[in-house]
Amino acid sequence: MTGTDTTDTTGGTTAAATGAVAATAAAATGTAGALGATARAVTVIGLGPMGRAMAGAFLDRGYDVTVWNRTASRADGLVARGAVLAPDVERAVAANELVVLSLTDYDAVYAALGPAEAALAGRTLVNLSSDTPRKARAAARWAAERGAVHLTGGVTVPPSGIGGAESSAFYSGPREAFERHRPALEVLTGRTDHRGEDPGLAALMYQIGMVMFWTSMLGYWQAIALADAHGLKAADILPHAVETAHSLPGFFSFYAERVDAGTHTGDVDRLAMGMASVEHVLHTHEDAGVGTLLPAAVVELFRRGMDAGHAADSFSSLLESVKGPRAAG
Repeated sequence: MTGTDTTDTTGGTTAAATGAVAATAAAATGTAGALGATARAVTVIGLGPMGRAMAGAFLDRGYDVTVWNRTASRADGLVARGAVLAPDVERAVAANELVVLSLTDYDAVYAALGPAEAALAGRTLVNLSSDTPRKARAAARWAAERGAVHLTGGVTVPPSGIGGAESSAFYSGPREAFERHRPALEVLTGRTDHRGEDPGLAALMYQIGMVMFWTSMLGYWQAIALADAHGLKAADILPHAVETAHSLPGFFSFYAERVDAGTHTGDVDRLAMGMASVEHVLHTHEDAGVGTLLPAAVVELFRRGMDAGHAADSFSSLLESVKGPRAAG
């Protein structure tokens, strides 16, 4: 599929993308009424666990739901509940003004929508597929070139959380389109957070959550492996693990203000003390014969901070090492 340029290397490019998308959104507003934008109707494309949960939530709330998936059998349960399985993706897109995309990544979005390009004009694409902020901006331009409005979304809960009042999702892109479809979006998650007109912002917030989630869970797996080497089960360390996790918000809040102020003074903690601690963690794993890939990487990061002269500074000074050379855009 052509037109999937992901070049986005300057703030000017981002602003241009946002402006182009806004213009398309304004033009689409007049078309939306004819397409039934206010009707309780939606198309869901992509029926993995998340897509099926989303389609199911819409059905539970009385929406007319059209679905499409490459493997049509994944729609069987939804069809039994009243959903309409479109015979092809073009007719799925043509069925409703609001189209929710739940696919693996943006390449999968382009592959799925390729045969439906002629039907995209006037549609609002709520893209809940995971990818990078740069690709989200490129997708918004791609949609605008075809007369569609693109809302980037990032759902922060697993499929089991879809439809929950306390569940949340980030959105970015044209505010008007977000507000117009907010009732439908709140079917999926009770809380919706529009981060701004830049299509990349929701993707950014989603990936911020993912980097914290995956690295935290890796730490938990590492702890379980170490416990197992000493004859303990995950259940045995669970209370301690939960208590440790619950301590983190206090650290987040304390360091946020200092980091934003560029303050890394060693008045509360020192990198040298942290270095000794992470080395003890590494040696404990080595003594137990447990894999050391993760703790060794942590030690290496601390060592870089030490070599950079931050031994007497707070371990928050490691942020400068983590930042590394920044890619433009």
